[in-house]
Amino acid sequence: QVQLVESGGGLVQAGDSLRLSCAASGRTFSTYAMGWFRQAPGKEREFVAAITWSIGTTTYADSVKGRFTISKENAKNMVYLQMNSLKPEDTAVYYCAARKYSSTYYYSPGEYDYWGQGTQVTVSS
Repeated sequence: QVQLVESGGGLVQAGDSLRLSCAASGRTFSTYAMGWFRQAPGKEREFVAAITWSIGTTTYADSVKGRFTISKENAKNMVYLQMNSLKPEDTAVYYCAARKYSSTYYYSPGEYDYWGQGTQVTVSS
């Protein structure tokens, strides 16, 4: 069983930066894929970024590519999402997710096994 806890959300202005953190607890994450998703009111949960726990390969949604960076610290069981040049359309609840035994990237929420409770990010104009 894995538990994920997000932190770092808040209210910022357009152009500002935020760093989200995901603290993961469990036996091991060596085969896991870790993902960040977001969900705005009235919209579906959408993929933001993902990283493999073992080697750190990354992938991003087109909407955040070049602005967001996903990273990890294996020794601390932490995953991060550095968000730069934030836009009002980035406003959403951001969720950390994990999938066991990954062999590729996964982009659908239904493909992940564990979820955090979410952290609110609000970007004003």
